[in-house]
Amino acid sequence: MPLALLALAIGAFGIGTTEFVIMGVLPQVAGEFGVSIPTAGWLVTGYALGVVLGAPLLTVLGTKVSRKKMLTFLMALFVVGNALSAVAPSFGLMLAGRIVASLAHGAFFGIGSVVAADLVAPHRRASAISLMFMGLTVANVVGVPGGTYLGHAAGWRITFAAVAALGLVGLLGVARLIPETGRPPAADVRAEFAAFRNVQVWLAMAMTVLGYGGVFAAITYITPMTTEVTGYAEASVTWLLVLFGLGMFLGNLAGGKLADRALMPMLFTALAALSATLLVFTFTAHHKVLAAVTLTLIGALGFATVPPLQKWVLDQASAAPTLASAANIGAFNLGNALAAWLGGLVIAGGLGWTAPNWVGAVLAAVALLLSFLAAHLDRRGRSGSTGRVVTGSTPRAASEPVAP
Repeated sequence: MPLALLALAIGAFGIGTTEFVIMGVLPQVAGEFGVSIPTAGWLVTGYALGVVLGAPLLTVLGTKVSRKKMLTFLMALFVVGNALSAVAPSFGLMLAGRIVASLAHGAFFGIGSVVAADLVAPHRRASAISLMFMGLTVANVVGVPGGTYLGHAAGWRITFAAVAALGLVGLLGVARLIPETGRPPAADVRAEFAAFRNVQVWLAMAMTVLGYGGVFAAITYITPMTTEVTGYAEASVTWLLVLFGLGMFLGNLAGGKLADRALMPMLFTALAALSATLLVFTFTAHHKVLAAVTLTLIGALGFATVPPLQKWVLDQASAAPTLASAANIGAFNLGNALAAWLGGLVIAGGLGWTAPNWVGAVLAAVALLLSFLAAHLDRRGRSGSTGRVVTGSTPRAASEPVAP
């Protein structure tokens, strides 16, 4: 494994910790600021919306500098945002700190995906992307449970101070290990935006919003769901998050390897199983053992979709992938925001703590339908082209010019 991939994984670890640790300390934050749980859910929604905004904005601004310098700047921004969250005297400033930190998220993973894919042979691109995202999944095995435990033992402010320190480690890793490659080859902003003329890029982002959003519909409110419905003690949420993180870790690795072999069949299977598992969670949430098993499966199936979706976007926008890649990372978090908002709505509407699970099941099912449409359009585009030899499993856009 190139050391540069390790650097990307280190940065991803810090980012993944701050993205997910808020779920474990949400009741504590809500209690200190005197707001309801659905209102505190805006700390999830606001973070996700900040990713959606920051991904394309900072990626475009970064087209004139080297990817290494941009990744270093993004990690510095991440540290500032988490430090602000740690000392925030009001809910509004806490939310502001979350948004500042989130601005770095999308661009880091978007630019990092391009760097990771460029470091390996074409047939290993999905695996390389999954190795970068491994830092995010390890965060859910180690960082998030550890941060949740720390928040319960010493207060949630200490948790975010520790996350800021993690960000400093990530910054040093990027500065030391990422090679200096100069400016991105496609520094023309117009060329980057041209990738969005391909309908497949939009379909991929829609699948990302809905499929990954289904996971967040359940996980955003996992603490009140498992304590109020399942009957776990609040301290046990730490271990439930460990199981969720283990599922994410295994699902991410399997998703990368299987996507390199058969991208769309793997995506079909993962989305169908995710929708079914989320629906089942509505019922298994009432049983401690079954709830723990189901939560692990949700993590595995949800993250099994990440490498194939990100690779699909990179393939379809191969001429100018940086902005499209970052925008798709924003789409992951747009799904998070949508799911957290919808989950809060059904809870506030009196439908119960398990209601977000069936909301997530519906979102994942719609993503599955869109994946069928994307595969159909891809097959039709390739079969309708002439003068071209198609090899391997790399999808081609229908609008891509025929090579001489």
